[in-house]
Amino acid sequence: MNEFLDALTLARWQFGLTTLYHFLFVPLTIGLALLVAILQTAWVRTDQVKYLRLTKLYGKIFLINFAMGVVTGIVQEFQFGMNWSNYSRFVGDIFGAPLAMEGLIAFFFEATFIGLWIFGWDRLPKKIHLLTIWFVWIGSAASAYFILAANAFMQNPVGYQLNEERGRAELTDIGAVLANPVALTQFPHTLFASLMFAATVMIAVAAWHLSRNQFVDEMRTSLRFGMWANIFGFAGVSLTGHSLGLVMTETQPMKMAAAEALYENATGADASFSIFSLGTPDGLHEIFSVRIPYLLSFLSTNSFNGTVEGINNLQAEYTEMYCGAAGTALTCPSDGAFTPIIWVTYWAFRWMIGLGALAALVSVVGLWITRQNRSVPAWAWKVAVWTAPLPMLASLVGWIFTEMGRQPWIVFGVMTTESAVSPGVPGWAVLVSLIVFTIVYGALAVVEFRLIVKAAQAGPPELQTSGSAGDGDVDHKQLATVY
Repeated sequence: MNEFLDALTLARWQFGLTTLYHFLFVPLTIGLALLVAILQTAWVRTDQVKYLRLTKLYGKIFLINFAMGVVTGIVQEFQFGMNWSNYSRFVGDIFGAPLAMEGLIAFFFEATFIGLWIFGWDRLPKKIHLLTIWFVWIGSAASAYFILAANAFMQNPVGYQLNEERGRAELTDIGAVLANPVALTQFPHTLFASLMFAATVMIAVAAWHLSRNQFVDEMRTSLRFGMWANIFGFAGVSLTGHSLGLVMTETQPMKMAAAEALYENATGADASFSIFSLGTPDGLHEIFSVRIPYLLSFLSTNSFNGTVEGINNLQAEYTEMYCGAAGTALTCPSDGAFTPIIWVTYWAFRWMIGLGALAALVSVVGLWITRQNRSVPAWAWKVAVWTAPLPMLASLVGWIFTEMGRQPWIVFGVMTTESAVSPGVPGWAVLVSLIVFTIVYGALAVVEFRLIVKAAQAGPPELQTSGSAGDGDVDHKQLATVY
């Protein structure tokens, strides 16, 4: 019973679940803002009403998702004071800076231009109004960067000094925090992943309508545009993921070792990457695996002959460094273990790659079978619709890998997770809030899903033009009232 009501365990579950739930909306917001901006640009440049209708359709889905993201994001900041007061007290001077910038600069900028975009259809010149949705995307991307900079400090703490007298870390260089190598590589990786999620949502909506022979011209354009965007996003995810892996190996070698369940140092061909592996229950010995020689060495060091440190070597190194004479209560975990849960990191890393690759593969096949207006089998439309969750799931397991792979640290090398929890909060209080959040978030998820499905199934709005079918001269009153 005491284990069930352990405040640390429950606090970790609560923050993990609410963070992953919030992240359902973040990548879709970032990705859809970009795709809607591109569609509206196509309308402004070509005057083809189909692009305007698609802008309206996906713009409505974007706004629903944005509103839900704002609501769920508020809970995140409260938890720092509720369940993680020791952490907030110790690193709040640093961690709070990029979070404040996100709220006061990026989110304010984004929200302002969302308002101008919503209400400016019949009030702003066409090209000025187009700029507002591009500024919305810039604001959403900037917001993501500040959040990632805060998270990057937890992965690779820079720009601070320890004030032993006051018992806290203090900010010394905000530039170093914002230019953290982890943030610089996480940022493009996140943008490309967001593009993939938004693109597959667009593919799913188009496929659903095309399977019913509805809005054929608009939906065929939407389908192929989404497929190209998804493939482009996957290419970007792959390239930036490799860069992120190099930085991760340099700053958190234990995470890379845990991703491969590599216990002993390996070099060159021995530093292979296992696509699939079965091991003993304790995870220490391999029974069977399918491996690619040299790949782990390349992913970790950018060289086929590089050396990758193993878990056992790093455990001994960290024990001496953080639990020895120079260690403190904040840096030495109570069980003395510096390894994350290996099976979680191992499989999360592979599911992240596999789900993203599968989504891209569906788009490649889809572009081939939909070329030149060829007939498409019914099963293909169903596959396209069910592609939508794949990049989202890849992003979620990617974040599980990122955060679980950092354990036992909440700030790598500075503060363990068990030292960060609020000392005066009983486990039952965390359990009650966890249950309440789960129920409320579950209800919000149902509302969000139904609203998006309803908007998607309604299709693009009908807009009357003053001229031919391709004429972009649309009644401004219609533009203002479409939402």
